[in-house]
Amino acid sequence: MVTQPEAYTVVKGEGLPIIIAHGMGVDHRSLIMLDDAFPEGTQRIYMDLPGYGQTPALQGIGGLPELAEWFTNAVNELVGGSRRFALLGNSMGGALVRDTLSREPKRVAGVALIASVVDPVISHRHLAEHVISNANPDLTHNLPQDKVIDFVTMGVNQSFDAWRRYQRYILPGTKLCDRDANAKLGQRYWLDGDPEQRLGTYTGPTLIVAGKEDQVVGYEDQKALLPHYPNAVYKVIDPAGHNIHIDQPEAIKPLLAEWSSKLLS
Repeated sequence: MVTQPEAYTVVKGEGLPIIIAHGMGVDHRSLIMLDDAFPEGTQRIYMDLPGYGQTPALQGIGGLPELAEWFTNAVNELVGGSRRFALLGNSMGGALVRDTLSREPKRVAGVALIASVVDPVISHRHLAEHVISNANPDLTHNLPQDKVIDFVTMGVNQSFDAWRRYQRYILPGTKLCDRDANAKLGQRYWLDGDPEQRLGTYTGPTLIVAGKEDQVVGYEDQKALLPHYPNAVYKVIDPAGHNIHIDQPEAIKPLLAEWSSKLLS
């Protein structure tokens, strides 16, 4: 039997567990900047996925199906086999959250998706046009090119404030990314089945947030999820790219605050 890694986590607060899963290539710090949006009575569990941050890579094949299985098992280990919990996922983390929800719907108190991957197959996605809304050549022309490329291609807000957020919350995780594990994941980037087909409908508190200028996952595919989530709040942030929380954190925080308050009601 292959022994799989234990999840490294950072825990904030006490109460109803909210498991928070980041996207590809970064670590838990990419979302911890949103922590002040959550009310008392919630316990935010920020997880490093395998191969990112301080969680070792998966052994063996290490594709998305294996990562999804690991994630569900890790959630159960963190909260126990019967306790209720909520899920929040960003980008690839959104695909993992949806997969776990489809397997454990009665235990999930609520789900939030931020710029979530809907279909892992890139050619199947309906992507938006990436348009820079707040160009800042004084900044981008003076940054190292290896840092500028990702900052510019992911976001639409090139302000100094956005760069400082990117520098503090995104870059540290990219430096710890296990490149071999990331490459294996990219070669086997699909889920075993459609989570929503398995799920049917989910009526718990749901938040779906997308960026109008997101050229990585778009916003139309997220809207197509709504029939499966009849109580969802669906919000397209404009202007915002794939890193919505870097481009527009103050637009996302009230939405998260409202969603997480519903978990406690």
